[in-house]
Amino acid sequence: MRPVRLPAWTATLTWKSACFIVVMCCSLAAVLGALVHVEVTRQTVATAREKALAKLLEVSRAYEAGEPLPRGSWLDPVGLPPDLRTLAVSGRRGTLVADHRGRPTMWAAGPADGRALATTVDYGQSARTISGLDNAIIGSSLLAIGGTLLVGAFSVTRVTRRLHQTAAVARRITQGDLDARVDDPRTRTPSRHQDEVATVAAALDTMAGSLQAKLESERRFTADVAHELRTPLTGLQAASELLPEGRPTELVRERVRTMRQLTEDLLEISRLDSGSEVVESDLHQLGRLVRRVVRASGTDSEVVIVRDAHVETDRRRLERVLGNLVANAHKHGRPPVVLTVDGPVVTVRDHGDGFPEYLAAHGPQRFRSGGKGHGLGLTIAVGQARVIGARLEFLVAEGGGGLAVLTLPDDVPTQAP
Repeated sequence: MRPVRLPAWTATLTWKSACFIVVMCCSLAAVLGALVHVEVTRQTVATAREKALAKLLEVSRAYEAGEPLPRGSWLDPVGLPPDLRTLAVSGRRGTLVADHRGRPTMWAAGPADGRALATTVDYGQSARTISGLDNAIIGSSLLAIGGTLLVGAFSVTRVTRRLHQTAAVARRITQGDLDARVDDPRTRTPSRHQDEVATVAAALDTMAGSLQAKLESERRFTADVAHELRTPLTGLQAASELLPEGRPTELVRERVRTMRQLTEDLLEISRLDSGSEVVESDLHQLGRLVRRVVRASGTDSEVVIVRDAHVETDRRRLERVLGNLVANAHKHGRPPVVLTVDGPVVTVRDHGDGFPEYLAAHGPQRFRSGGKGHGLGLTIAVGQARVIGARLEFLVAEGGGGLAVLTLPDDVPTQAP
């Protein structure tokens, strides 16, 4: 049997707080109502009992004097409750509330020559008083519960609204917006007492500031190191061209080219992190641009045009994205590598083992690669795609292999090839 799945709103703090307030109010109202009911009933019954016993005393005096019994008094009456009759015959006095002729009545009975002498006092007004009190307790309890629930819901909603704002800022920071801050007004004055939500908001702002400062320091360090390496690497490359031809020279030149490319990638990433990139958009035919990227890559890649399109984008950045995707497909995957243009969507598929799980789930990470390499190519591709307003996803293709899907903004009507 499948467990019952409750609606999502039942998991919210507002709903739980409302349920807690209702339960506590109902419990408090029930306890207070029961105490008031018991105390008032006790006093009402005691007053009626005193009146009945006083009347029974007068009736007993009249009986002993041989005078006629007052109205509402009898000797061994038919309606006398059996328990009270037994008590009176045994020589003791007592009282009991019971119905008499359809009305609530307080009976009082005492001994009279081995018989029961009884009298009655009307208990209807007292019963109506207790019933009215019970109704008043129930009505006031419902009003109190409703008012408390409204006030509690308003107070809890103010707290949950601040919590939602804090969570939204945390999500923005997770997505890379390090300038996001909660900026709770309660945290602006140090001398002002803060509640728990303000403490959490202040801690989140402090964490975001520290994280931003640390990342900015790392970015500046990376950019400085890359700039410092650029000059000696340029000289090293020029010197390697003067070496005599041979296998050692080829190895030196290859390593120098690799280090130079790594330096250029680090510089590009630092520029992307700084957010200083400027987009130079123009109208381009996507199919023609993809073919130019494949030719420039010098790889044996297939281009399939399902539906061509004109896109307004930065050609240099788009070529950088597609070039990195093609290079990654040939380096880490297996041929054939197929680029498909379907409107503003370009897919790059290889037939290798596919992207690593961490890449499909969390995107590329610097200096982490499923095989050989430093993992900066895909990082740059994602960064440049974000700059031109495109979305880059890494999926697993049907039948195996890696599938990179680049979706460009579709602001220009498409046309058939």
